Amino acid sequence: MQAFKLHKGLVAPLDRENVDTDAIIPKQFLKSIKKSGFGPNLFDEWRYLDHGEPGQDPSTRKPNPDFVLNQPRYQGASILLTRQNFGCGSSREHAPWALDQYGFRAILAPSYADIFFNNSFKNGLLPIVLPESAINQLFDEVNAFVGYQLTIDLERQVVAKPDGAEIPFEIASFRKYCLINGFDDIGLTLRHADKIKAFEAERLLTKPWLAKTI
Repeated sequence: MQAFKLHKGLVAPLDRENVDTDAIIPKQFLKSIKKSGFGPNLFDEWRYLDHGEPGQDPSTRKPNPDFVLNQPRYQGASILLTRQNFGCGSSREHAPWALDQYGFRAILAPSYADIFFNNSFKNGLLPIVLPESAINQLFDEVNAFVGYQLTIDLERQVVAKPDGAEIPFEIASFRKYCLINGFDDIGLTLRHADKIKAFEAERLLTKPWLAKTI
């Protein structure tokens, strides 16, 4: 998992409440459990005018020019600004996969659905909770200024605006530790690889029959 310490990026405003996971990555794209290839189908039904199918070449699709991510000023955005209850609906882990593979590193919203919120941290995506008043102001500023960027300093737990003003945010210490070090669940386990190997070696010495295969 990619570590997250300090990130500066262009902000894309998705001015919608209650964005569910089927909108983030529609059900027809859930046939694969590989953590790759989902970025082109992020927000698929909003992003394209035609219906897409798994494996279809994105260059053959018809982009919706009115959708925010298709607008030239937001190309290359890596911070998503959105509204309350983002990620509601089903618990598909493909949702943070798609956001990450599109290029988003962080999300700013007043609230998130619990399962999506947890899945995001496990996949290196930082969902930041900010007061609704702060979110409203950010929407105003993003819409007013082309190329609007924010800097997210996870170690200091602040979102820094272009004028130097900072918005603090809370994050659980364990989640912060995992993101800063790039540890997913497997990475956390592998910190103890030497102890695991020693345990397995000792177990085979005392119970050698475990090494036999049927």
